[in-house]
Amino acid sequence: MTAISPQEMASRLKSEGFALNAPVAEALSDPIVDTPMVVTLDQLRPYSNNPRITRNPAYDEIKDSIRARGLDAPPVITRRPGEEHFFIRNGGNTRLEILNALWQETQEERFWRVPCLFRPWTARGEILALTGHLAENEVRGALTFIERALGVDKARTFYEAEKGHSLTQAELAQSLSADGYPVGQASVSRMQTTVQHFLPAIPKLLYAGLGRDLVGRLLILRRAGLRSWRVRASNEAAEERFDALFKDVLSTFDGALETFSVERVQDELIGQMSDLLGAEYNALALDIDDADALQRVLTSQPTPPEFKATPWEPPEPLEPAAPEITTPPVPVPAGYSAHMPFSVKQRMQNPETAKQAHAQPETKKPAPTPQPAETPPGRVETIQKMVEDALGDEAEPANRPGGSTPIHASDLYPMDELWASSPEPGSPENLRVQIAQIAQEIAAEASVDEEVVTVDDGIGFICNRPLESLPDYFAADVLALLGVLSGDKKWREPIRLDALFFGFQSEARLSDEALLKLFRLLLLARQLVDSDQAAMLEQE
Repeated sequence: MTAISPQEMASRLKSEGFALNAPVAEALSDPIVDTPMVVTLDQLRPYSNNPRITRNPAYDEIKDSIRARGLDAPPVITRRPGEEHFFIRNGGNTRLEILNALWQETQEERFWRVPCLFRPWTARGEILALTGHLAENEVRGALTFIERALGVDKARTFYEAEKGHSLTQAELAQSLSADGYPVGQASVSRMQTTVQHFLPAIPKLLYAGLGRDLVGRLLILRRAGLRSWRVRASNEAAEERFDALFKDVLSTFDGALETFSVERVQDELIGQMSDLLGAEYNALALDIDDADALQRVLTSQPTPPEFKATPWEPPEPLEPAAPEITTPPVPVPAGYSAHMPFSVKQRMQNPETAKQAHAQPETKKPAPTPQPAETPPGRVETIQKMVEDALGDEAEPANRPGGSTPIHASDLYPMDELWASSPEPGSPENLRVQIAQIAQEIAAEASVDEEVVTVDDGIGFICNRPLESLPDYFAADVLALLGVLSGDKKWREPIRLDALFFGFQSEARLSDEALLKLFRLLLLARQLVDSDQAAMLEQE
């Protein structure tokens, strides 16, 4: 090998090195499994679809706790594909806001760098993030009614995008419960009505914390007013006109929550209805008051009667007379004394028998019955209890005697058994109210409950034909079925009962709850018919 000159060595050292032709990644990809990591505050952003809009009522308490101890547990974070910043996946926007405030106040490093648990983004990421925030906010700080309603309405959008079709109220409630936010169909119905009809009129009141009870009273007032309007209005656009009137009246009371009064809203509504319909104020007030009072009776929990408990004293036991027992004298052999103890005599007569008689029998103590350990309620049970308390939904026991299926019609008519009926079915008026309510709740699964109108005769309800075409076959079949049951001659077109009951080819079908409500409706209708026929026979 020839030696390299110093000039050649210097030339080689000054030449360019090997070039890397492979592409260089600008940033590392996110982990594909749950991974602990430390992120800084500038890498975290609030969740864009967070249901909480107002300030957390526990803000100051949470801030004092984080200032003293830091975060009790690392928050779970995630990141959408292609985005630069992370966000907290299951609640935590309040904690993130507090961390930023404490960093600005103290400049302490412990508030700037946050230990977190990264969870990968999935195809259901938006749904899981939103339901996670809804559930977490119930635990960390209660949401207002409108915040829950808007969160559930946003979840409906995500679910419908995932499934590719619109969801009924019952399907939405089932999907939310399956993803960790248990809510009933009746509450979903209240929330949707609030978002559609009340939020445009009274946003200040709702964001100030207008609760479920007052919202429920407004729902009753709107339903009673619409029913009275339909009876007296002659044009086909009666419902649209009433909706506009109700929103106009309600919007005039959008102010301070402390001064809000449903009675004032009712008085103003009746006054304007009287002017527009040319009806007597007192007649309208009587109609609405009667409907409101009836709804209150049906929705209120019955108060058990008070009984004065008298202390029970056991009777003095009777002492029965002791029976006289006569036994023949036992002969005493020779050499025995009559005054010997019986055990000694027995031993002398038969030693083996005496041993057996004096042998103490072995008494086995019964094994202690194992008591089930009391387990604290889990996270899902805790969230479910909080949602029930806030929304008024009752949790059904997991195991019911006899395998009966519980049915609740908007929390108005609990039915512990499918065919359970009172021996006294009640007045025809009460039966019609119950039948109409159940029919409206069945129709709510197809979002056509507004077309079911309560009436004072017949079976208790009629069905309007909507001016516009219905969104799908399911809605048309549900409305047609109820129309046929109402006895209206105009509802005589064929109904796809197989699709309605069985849901062929992934079509929507009645839920199990709605199906049992339908049977309950039929039972009450039979009782109504029997009651009417009995009344006619008495008149003859």
